[in-house]
Amino acid sequence: MRERGTPFLAPQQTAAKGRDFGGMWTWFFRHLTELGSRKWLSRTTGRLAKSRASRGFIPRFARTYGIRVEEAEKALRDYATLNEFFTRRLKPGMRTIDPAADAVASPVDALVTGAGPIEDGTMLGIKGQDYTVEELLGGSPRLENYRDGYYIVLYLSPTDYHRIHVPVDGSIIEREHLPGRVYPVNEFGLTRMKRVLSRNERLVTYLTHGSRELAIVKVGALNVSSIRYAEPQRPKAVKGDELAYFEFGSTVVLLFQDDSFIPREDLAVGLKVRMGERLGQLAP
Repeated sequence: MRERGTPFLAPQQTAAKGRDFGGMWTWFFRHLTELGSRKWLSRTTGRLAKSRASRGFIPRFARTYGIRVEEAEKALRDYATLNEFFTRRLKPGMRTIDPAADAVASPVDALVTGAGPIEDGTMLGIKGQDYTVEELLGGSPRLENYRDGYYIVLYLSPTDYHRIHVPVDGSIIEREHLPGRVYPVNEFGLTRMKRVLSRNERLVTYLTHGSRELAIVKVGALNVSSIRYAEPQRPKAVKGDELAYFEFGSTVVLLFQDDSFIPREDLAVGLKVRMGERLGQLAP
């Protein structure tokens, strides 16, 4: 029975109301995420993950996300905190680095969520949104090198190994920290939030291989207390060496200088790659 004052809705109106309800929840979660993206909240989560009290969550966390614990450098019982487990190294030999001199190796275990040519400084259609190189690099004067280059977006889920490795041999010529928020970079964040890749905190490493330049943009995310460089930091980069690591899931964006990269034939959104796997090759 209809309550007094409640209008009767025809079936098609009911369906429309349902769609509006879904839109309301999208609005709600978007604004809730806006509130949750404050750095102090992310740091609070980070402190919990680094506390001894978090150790008991490790087995459940590993089961929930289907983490291949047999690949981890240590047994679960030997990790003192959840953060230590999350930033775990792998046993030697768990990943193969493509040995070809011109091969660009994936720096991470990840899902490809964007890839394609950069058109006049714009990366088109990353989960329905366009980004400019200028905003992603925070207005760096180096952005001109990538105006007609190539980009790859690599998303790391909680399941993935979270250390970031060098994709090509070369020299590190600059490191830059770009402060920002910590919005989620998962499907919801990339499709429902506005321009999260360029609004989140980022660490950018610029690397040269011969005459070519490559930018490795490490994008922070919700509940990431920090992005850290591996120590010691060296000016020389060797393919496969550790470069940095995330504390909880995030994204790496690779930017290739104009006319310098040839993607592998099946490189496309939805491809799952492992660290060391060939993404393509440097142009001759």
